Amino acid sequence: MQEDYQILSVDKPDDLVWEAIGGGIQAHNTQHAGDDHSKRLCVVLYSPDQEVAGGLIGETYWNWLYISLMWLRDDLRGRGYGRRILLAAEEEARRRGATNAYLDTFSFQAPGFYEKLGYQIFGELADFPPGYRRFFFTKQL
Repeated sequence: MQEDYQILSVDKPDDLVWEAIGGGIQAHNTQHAGDDHSKRLCVVLYSPDQEVAGGLIGETYWNWLYISLMWLRDDLRGRGYGRRILLAAEEEARRRGATNAYLDTFSFQAPGFYEKLGYQIFGELADFPPGYRRFFFTKQL
């Protein structure tokens, strides 16, 4: 029997691809672990002229907060904004029922920042990217 399926690399997957793959894994997960009650979470720091100066993007699911991205303009670092953004995200996650959080960061980013706020390393990859380390953190909320 001849196989008609093709495996292709796609540089820019369209919505149909995302819906098929994401929807497929979500249906599988729901079947085994129940509804994850997934909801995106975003906390934004706006400048006085309403430009985005930093923020956090993540989501909550299965009573966990996942922090995908966190960024703050260089000139605002060390002034408490990062801490306030992260604490606001944690508070919103708690409001949604989250009891734990997790994230990853690189050694050239801010692992010490997360440690100061109670996050603990649970995993580490050496030489990722070359010459640096990637850390995985978790925290009980």
